Amino acid sequence: MNEPVMTKQHLRSIARLTFGNAASLIYLGVVAATAVFVTVDTLFVAHEDASFAGVWLFFLAAPTVFVFLLGSSMWGTEAAGPDWYLYLALAVSVLVQSFALGWFVRLLRGGAGRTRSAHPQGV
Repeated sequence: MNEPVMTKQHLRSIARLTFGNAASLIYLGVVAATAVFVTVDTLFVAHEDASFAGVWLFFLAAPTVFVFLLGSSMWGTEAAGPDWYLYLALAVSVLVQSFALGWFVRLLRGGAGRTRSAHPQGV
């Protein structure tokens, strides 16, 4: 029979890679702290000129956020698209990068899928 593409085990593995390691949690914490800083700076601090505080979120979400922005410009929308698309692109790119960071940490540690035998075959 055909197995479903996304099983509970696949979803757990994706969630573990995205949220279940120290590197991803630190990255997500820095992004959350930066988002709070940008929100406070935008709403409660008066500036004579425009504030560039929001640029820090793009720095943290780079380079994947620029792929989303490039995709929106290829569809013929304006430079950054509507506000909801910009926020969605930031959120999805941060989650993609957190997943990639978790995958990289797992890769460096030797991976969960590899089995290590005390007595290798053929030696």
